[in-house]
Amino acid sequence: MILWLTRIVPSPHSREAQRDLSGSDQGLRLHQRTLQMFPDGVEGPARAAFGVLFRAEDGPRGPHVLLQSQVEPDSSRLPDAYGKVETRSLDTLLSGLEKGMLVNYRCVANPVRKPGTVAREAYGLPPVVSLSGNAAVEWWERQSAAGGLEPLQINAHPLPAVRGRPASKGTAARPRVQHARTQFDGVARVLDAELLREKIATGVGRGKAHGCGLLSIAPAR
Repeated sequence: MILWLTRIVPSPHSREAQRDLSGSDQGLRLHQRTLQMFPDGVEGPARAAFGVLFRAEDGPRGPHVLLQSQVEPDSSRLPDAYGKVETRSLDTLLSGLEKGMLVNYRCVANPVRKPGTVAREAYGLPPVVSLSGNAAVEWWERQSAAGGLEPLQINAHPLPAVRGRPASKGTAARPRVQHARTQFDGVARVLDAELLREKIATGVGRGKAHGCGLLSIAPAR
């Protein structure tokens, strides 16, 4: 399986691009926008069909969007003058992973836990509880281990939550979306290269449709 990584640098002169990157519903807008770059008419959810994961970032040169997919996206399907788009294959990076090598990583994720029925009834907890602080770091450690990584350094800081209501095609309103987010950065050791490749392809945790779960790595220098 080949994975593609696309960097989208939105134009400051594009109203569509600036609207997509603004507000707490940014993840919902970018979900719709990124899927425009793939063929129509697939069975089931298009995000899963094309293996789409994305993350919006503010870099030294301004905001950009990283888009990972199992199918090469078609940038011509974006609005005119939306921004600069560059796509490359991740095949060399992924095929070069080996047990014991050190990598730098980044992932914006939605760390949560699901309390059991007894705990929910006793403490009035919701079905899904967002995690922060040490609890979020421990969650990341478990997710990393399940994905073939041993974190040696973890920098975690919270980001604004994704909130909003998805566009509805019918008359009934769709449930409101809310994903608390934490960005995890650091250095890790590869424990299982195959597991890591699978985790990179499938993503980490919940909220993948709205900008969470994309795990990016690079060999540590």
